[in-house]
Amino acid sequence: QAQLVESGGGLVQAGGSLRLSCAASGRTFSNYGAGWFRQAPGKERDFVAAITWTGGSAYYAESVKGRFTISRDDAKNTVYLQMNSLKPEDTALYYCAASSRFRRVGVRDRDFGSWGQGTQVTVSS
Repeated sequence: QAQLVESGGGLVQAGGSLRLSCAASGRTFSNYGAGWFRQAPGKERDFVAAITWTGGSAYYAESVKGRFTISRDDAKNTVYLQMNSLKPEDTALYYCAASSRFRRVGVRDRDFGSWGQGTQVTVSS
C-alpha cells in the first residue's frame, strides 16, 4: 500500500485560499484514483473530492463545488486540493486517500485503502 503525507494546511481568513498536497511513496498513484476527506472535531469524516486515475473526471461534495479543485501530477506522484473562497465551516482535519480499486474511484471511505495522517485547515471569521 502507498504511504501518503499531506501538507499545506494552516490558518487562513475567510475568503482566502489554500492548496493542500498529498505525496505518495511506495505504491504509485498512476493507476489509482484518489480523494480528499475532512473531519471536524466531534464530527464524522466527510467526502470532499475525488479524481479518477486518468485525471479526466472529478467529483465534489455539494458544499465545495465551485470553490475547491482536485488535481493530480503523476510525475510527482502527488494529488492536490486547491481551496478557494474558504469559509469557517471548512475548518477540519483534511485527509487524502488512494482508491482501493484498480483504475476505479468512489466517494465513500470504504472505497479507499490508503490514508494519510491529515493536515489541519483552520478558517477564521
